[in-house]
Amino acid sequence: MARAQLALLVVCSLVLALTVAGQRPPKYRKLVRCNSRHLYRKCKDFMYCPARCPRSCYVDCETCKPICVCNAPGAVCGDPRFIGGDGITFYFHGRKNQDFCLFSDSGLHINAHFIGKRDPTMTRDFTWVQAIALLLDDHRLYVGAQNTATWDDAVDRLMITFDGERVQIPTKEGAKWQPSSARAVSIVRTSTANAVTVEVEGKLKITLNAVPITEEESRVHSYGVTKDDCIAHLELGFKFYSLSPDVDGVLGQTYREDYVSRVDVTKNMPVMGGADKFFVSDMFSADCAVSRFGREAGGIAMPVEHEDVKCSSGMGGRGIVCKK
Repeated sequence: MARAQLALLVVCSLVLALTVAGQRPPKYRKLVRCNSRHLYRKCKDFMYCPARCPRSCYVDCETCKPICVCNAPGAVCGDPRFIGGDGITFYFHGRKNQDFCLFSDSGLHINAHFIGKRDPTMTRDFTWVQAIALLLDDHRLYVGAQNTATWDDAVDRLMITFDGERVQIPTKEGAKWQPSSARAVSIVRTSTANAVTVEVEGKLKITLNAVPITEEESRVHSYGVTKDDCIAHLELGFKFYSLSPDVDGVLGQTYREDYVSRVDVTKNMPVMGGADKFFVSDMFSADCAVSRFGREAGGIAMPVEHEDVKCSSGMGGRGIVCKK
């Protein structure tokens, strides 16, 4: 049986099972399953993402439950809400139409482009991460959500380039692309549209989902979304395999063993300031004040294993992923 036919059969079987059980299949929720070969027999069924993260989740293979990407260490979602490697949640608003470094290490640097809307009743912009750029030694990778007026889950709105060339990946789940000039880099579609994982062997894995601001979100938060722009943006989940002790950036600094958070966690919206030191002149520059890119790594790379590691779930201590 062809792979596509098999996948269709699995989905149809799941829908039938839910219908028989008296449940209606949830609308607009992504189907996910455990990716661990070791635990696949224990947790092999497809399941829907939770309602609070209908498009952005993965399966914790140990508990066999779907977990929201935006609720794990390394998450960057919404009006940017971060969860640091230390597990502390904070907001970093940056400034609309400007770029900031999220992560900077000796051989890897990650910038984010912020888009936004101004609420005249507030002193700051509402902002979201529209795109990220990875500087990988001599290579440059860009992934962004394209501007669109009306959102359609079936239409892919991701723009991906590698070293300035457009990357075309077949629109089917599991489709994989690797550049011939950098075989350590791979991009895999986790859905037929608007969702990929980017992995750099030995360095990191990023879960990326392009999503819109819904009418309900706009109403609740007064975002002021208009019919000509649904504010397509990225929801991101970072997992790191190894880091130098000198890592920095809005998110990167929270992975240092000596890092102590200065955000006021007693507030409803603990905000990290210091936007100026994270500012970069453009998406492919590593000129922020805290840049570590291109420097020799100081000391020994942080170990992968920590006491609170849960290797079966794929997430290690301080947001570091376990190697298989």
